[in-house]
Amino acid sequence: MYSKAVLTQQEVSRILAAARAEAERNQWAVAIAVVDDGGHPLALERLDGCAPIGAYIATEKARTAALGRRESKGYEEMVNGGRSAFLSAPLLTSLEGGVPIRVDGQVIGAVGVSGVKAEQDAQVAKAGTAVL
Repeated sequence: MYSKAVLTQQEVSRILAAARAEAERNQWAVAIAVVDDGGHPLALERLDGCAPIGAYIATEKARTAALGRRESKGYEEMVNGGRSAFLSAPLLTSLEGGVPIRVDGQVIGAVGVSGVKAEQDAQVAKAGTAVL
């Protein structure tokens, strides 16, 4: 039997705060989603000025990173490299900005961000994951 860490609301709040601070420092209007290891939403915050669709996309990026156990950027690179079959994969978005949360080598959740350029979304998500 394995044991692993689980995100509590205390960690989720810290993750959101760190990601929000990074977005605000750069004046980026984004949506930030935090999910558990099964891709189930734990928190969502849409900053002022972010388009409503950002909340949906951020959640899907986070879900992809959690379920795939890798950054969503990896799927984007596969599609851009010619593996277009990934465009039809269920429960998967091939957009950069989803970053898994790892503790002791295990994925316990993920952060997804949407609203600005892909690499900026990833920067905000990584700022959130860095607090753990």
